[in-house]
Amino acid sequence: MAGAGAPLAISACTAVTALGPGLAPLRAGLLGRRGGLRPCDLPDMPEGLWIGRVRGLEAVALPPALAGFACRNNRLAELALAGDGFAAAVAAARERHGAARIAVVLGTSTAGIEETERAWARRGPDGALPADFDYARTHDLQSLPRYLRARLGLRGPALALSTACTSGARAIMEAAALIGAGVVDAAVAGGVDTLCRMTLHGFAALELLSRGPTRPCAADRDGISIGEAAGLVLLERPEAAPGAALRLLGAGASSDGHHMSSPHPEGEGAVAAMRMALASAGLAPAAIGYVNLHGTGTRANDAMEDRAVHRIFGDGVPCSSTKGWTGHALGASGAVEAVIAALCLEAGLVPGCLGLEAADPEFRCDIAIANRAAPGLNRVMSNSFGFGGSNCSLILGRG
Repeated sequence: MAGAGAPLAISACTAVTALGPGLAPLRAGLLGRRGGLRPCDLPDMPEGLWIGRVRGLEAVALPPALAGFACRNNRLAELALAGDGFAAAVAAARERHGAARIAVVLGTSTAGIEETERAWARRGPDGALPADFDYARTHDLQSLPRYLRARLGLRGPALALSTACTSGARAIMEAAALIGAGVVDAAVAGGVDTLCRMTLHGFAALELLSRGPTRPCAADRDGISIGEAAGLVLLERPEAAPGAALRLLGAGASSDGHHMSSPHPEGEGAVAAMRMALASAGLAPAAIGYVNLHGTGTRANDAMEDRAVHRIFGDGVPCSSTKGWTGHALGASGAVEAVIAALCLEAGLVPGCLGLEAADPEFRCDIAIANRAAPGLNRVMSNSFGFGGSNCSLILGRG
């Protein structure tokens, strides 16, 4: 991370979720308590599930010169670039810094795996994949940052992060590190992840999927609702973006390696990541006004996070999960929830968990179940935790 005393300006941000493209539908959904989860209507998927699908994504076209990158994941990235003036903001930053001084650092878990699934279904009698299948520009993890760098006319480093459900948050953290080290002067960072057969069938096989809309922090929570989403931010040093009101103040990450798919029951790695984020920002726990929980809706994950957050904050800070609006966007979730944290700062909002009448009575944290007005909200922590013991916490604030 850039370190205490060296916050970075978030000079632009955008998101695409199941609520729609751009910040406006996401903001309206949070304020109006309307989620984007719906019964799964994709073909050849497990029955009885709810998902966070981005409508109309199949019709998004890439520029003809970059048509070889066409896949569901890159279409979602293209849709994100079109929102909230984000591409124009990057173009302006390119003029300020030069194309070679802007990095692209993006997280994803499955990239364009849907193209490989389709190619496998079309393989020939000899088992060979079809000749028109372009793995490098579609399925490969590096496809996503390569596409965005080309699409935005940039020539700086292009990096892909794939650390399970922390990918989008880790991408933001690593982008900040590149700026802090002087390697670049700005970075396009975040995450993009899309729905596919492997993801939905895989989580179904693990028996982690909810049979209705996910309900994080509820006593009767029964699992995850998978979503697809993109979240992008443009990071610069504050002096290069004097009009930007939002800051990335700190970040921390850890890897506890407790289990391939189960979190450490006491959240040791989660605690370490949160403590590092606070130290990076030079803040005490009391300075945080809201914690956006990773809160997937599984029994083990939510209980672990409650214990971990309580160790740091006690019951003195409101907490909630926003996955009831978007679903769990896996490699994009940390980036999307960083954007949600930015919206909460702008609106002075603590969004209560969606669909709950009461939080799990065994939880000790202050779990918000209804929206709370927070006009003095200045600092938000956003948590992301993933398979394999990967943990990441970001802290955003007002400039």
